Amino acid sequence: MLRLLFWIALIAAAVWFWRKLKSTSSPSQAPREQDAPPMVRCAHCGVHLPRDRALALEQQWYCSQAHLEQGPGTRER
Repeated sequence: MLRLLFWIALIAAAVWFWRKLKSTSSPSQAPREQDAPPMVRCAHCGVHLPRDRALALEQQWYCSQAHLEQGPGTRER
């Protein structure tokens, strides 16, 4: 019985140590939230898109030229 508890404890410690090592190396591989471009919402349809791909008119953002020409949509959503 003592051997079984010893092996369970050893395996649990190894799994914990492996996860700890894995989590410390992950932030360098995963993109950080600070690197993400700011998002804006289309005034016509409400879709969110990166600000550098959006079209601006009078402090409102649009996802396409067609929505820019149609103007703001209804706020029923």
